[in-house]
Amino acid sequence: MSKDLNSPFRTKTVEQSIRDTEEPEHALRKSLSAWDLTVFGVGVIIGTGIFVLTGIAARNNAGPATALAFVAAGIVCALAALCYAEFASTVPVAGSAYTFSYASIGELPAWIIGWDLVLEFALGTAVVAVGWSGYVRHLMDTNLGWTLPTSLAGPDAGGHFDLLAFLLVLVLTWILVVGTKLSARITAVVVAIKVTVVLLVIVAGLFFIKADNYSPFIPPAQPRAEGVSGWHSPLVQLMFGYEPTNFGVMGIFTAASLIFFAFIGFDVVATAAEETKNPQRDMPRGILGSLLICTVLYVAVTLVVTGMQKYSEMSPTAPLAEAFKSVNQPFFSGAISLGAAVGLITVCMILLLGQTRVFFAMSRDGLLPRVFSVTHPKYRTPYRATMLLGGIIAVVAGFTSLETLAELVNIGTLFAFVVVALGVIVLRKTRPDLHRSFRTPWVPFVPIVSIAASLWLMLNLPAETWLRFGIWMVIGVIVYFAYGYRNSRLHKVGQNAEF
Repeated sequence: MSKDLNSPFRTKTVEQSIRDTEEPEHALRKSLSAWDLTVFGVGVIIGTGIFVLTGIAARNNAGPATALAFVAAGIVCALAALCYAEFASTVPVAGSAYTFSYASIGELPAWIIGWDLVLEFALGTAVVAVGWSGYVRHLMDTNLGWTLPTSLAGPDAGGHFDLLAFLLVLVLTWILVVGTKLSARITAVVVAIKVTVVLLVIVAGLFFIKADNYSPFIPPAQPRAEGVSGWHSPLVQLMFGYEPTNFGVMGIFTAASLIFFAFIGFDVVATAAEETKNPQRDMPRGILGSLLICTVLYVAVTLVVTGMQKYSEMSPTAPLAEAFKSVNQPFFSGAISLGAAVGLITVCMILLLGQTRVFFAMSRDGLLPRVFSVTHPKYRTPYRATMLLGGIIAVVAGFTSLETLAELVNIGTLFAFVVVALGVIVLRKTRPDLHRSFRTPWVPFVPIVSIAASLWLMLNLPAETWLRFGIWMVIGVIVYFAYGYRNSRLHKVGQNAEF
């Protein structure tokens, strides 16, 4: 721990973080393997990104070169993943970037990143639940002839309450209370279905590719059309002095900033470090393995879909399904829609798992009420935090429209990447004696490049996102000094209290 325990930048030693996991009342059950972690990662990464964002990026920003945009976004994530892998294997404690920051940079930065992750995962869970509800209602209407009453179809369908989204979150909350091993088994089944659908797209689509659709592979740059949403923030133009364009080489980076959403989730794997049987070996495998699998699948799907249909004609809402419709293959189109609906279940569940683990870790450290860090006597899961957050998110998903929820804080994830990369550099300097079963290569070069790449994508985000992020952070700082600072376990140590 840092010498000045009254400072908001006091740090918690790695040894103390690990000892906290051994307290019976606050200990999580270790039941996950490298395979479970990889499945979790694939389960949360492959979601709305591959089923939706491919069409938007290809049609508006990069054309067939969207495949290169996926490579660029994957490289940014890979740089961050190398840093996450070192931390997760060295500090195998629940909380991901929050815990890593606490052990390296200090309590206030850790609180800020934890506060950010709680919002990101909560909104992400609600967004996915509402999106899943829309897919299921569509499948029910078109294939079974069942129609929910308008009042229970949710605000997006002109109703008042989204019953399906509400029930989904409640069911997933119960599954997470019962245990992460059960959720891992369910995730494995659903991921198998989802990956099968993705492979079906790749294999079946190969027979319908037309070489002409790849020409030009990188469409010539053109000024951003009026009314076409771009992903460049005015900050880029202000700082670097160029006018953002669609297509061209810069269009690839514009697309990368957009489809970065498709990779959000691999860092959720790190939140399960404390529940992993052999985190020193399995966490790096789970994080890097899931990211590699998804990047390969993303690039392959993009190449196939842009070869099946001209990028300018792609659907911005259901590009994969519409691509098969365009070549008169309704069976594959229906199978893709079903796969998307099934696949979103795992995305929702794993985001909820990540949310509760960050909340649990902050509670155990005293920055949130300690009552939420008590684990279930039988299942050894943070059941109080899970039920509280699951209930709140279910209500939010039930009463809020998708348009209102869809402002996912991509900037928050990138901010977490910056903090984790910085933490690797700091901990290498302050604690060179720590045993690191996985070491990020070429430190500090790789972490510095990771920070620069993440900041670049952050600058490409809309100014409104920066404003919302800033407001949420200000609220978080106020909550920290009003409650967290005084109730922190480190602060009580400084006041000669019992730990």
